[in-house]
Amino acid sequence: MKKYLAKTPVVVQRMYPKRLWTLADDSNPLYLTFDDGPIPEVTPWVLDMLRDFNAKATFFCIGENVCKQPELFKRIVKEGHSIGNHTYSHLKGWKSNATDYLSNVKNSAESMRRILPQYSGELLFRPPYGKITVEQAGLLQKEGYKIVMWDVLSFDWDSGISGDRCFKNVSENMANGSIVVFHDSLKAEKNLRYVLPKVLELAVARKYSLKAL
Repeated sequence: MKKYLAKTPVVVQRMYPKRLWTLADDSNPLYLTFDDGPIPEVTPWVLDMLRDFNAKATFFCIGENVCKQPELFKRIVKEGHSIGNHTYSHLKGWKSNATDYLSNVKNSAESMRRILPQYSGELLFRPPYGKITVEQAGLLQKEGYKIVMWDVLSFDWDSGISGDRCFKNVSENMANGSIVVFHDSLKAEKNLRYVLPKVLELAVARKYSLKAL
C-alpha cells in the first residue's frame, strides 16, 4: 500500500523559514490553492464551485496556459481570487540551472502583466513539483517573490488513489492557517471534481474562513 505524506512535517517547514507554509490567525483561515491552470476543461468549474461557497482561493498559473486562456485568467482575478506564478512552462527546479529558471519565471510574469498590466499578484510563486534549489529560491526572493509552499497536499493528480483517499488527505490534516494544494489540471480532474465540493462543505461546517493569499 502506498504511503502518502499529505501533511508537511514541521521539521521540513523549519528548514526553510523564509518560505510560506501556513498562515494562521484568529479568523481561522483556510487557503485553498490550485496549480497548473488555467485550462477551459477544469478552471471554470473550480471558479463556479468557489463562487457557490463564497470562497476565495489562490491560483498558481503556468504562463503558457495564461497566454492560451487570457479571458479565463482575467475571470480568476475579476472574481476576487489571487494569482501566483508557477513558471512559464512548468519547469522542474532540480533539473534547471538558476539563470534559466529565473528567466522562465520572469517570462511567466511578463505574460500575466501583458494581459492585466495593473495586476502584481504574480509575485507569489510556487515551484512546480515543490522542487527548487536554494540558489533559485534566493534569486527569486531578491526579485521580491514570496515562495509559497504548503502544509497539506491532496494528491489529487495521482490516478492511483481514490477520491475518498484524496478527501481524507485534506480533511484529516487541514487546520487553522493551512495552505492546501489542489490542481486545476486534466490529470487531477477526476479526483478534484469529487473532493473539492466535499472539502468546501467541510470547511464551512468547521467555520473556516476560505481566503486567498
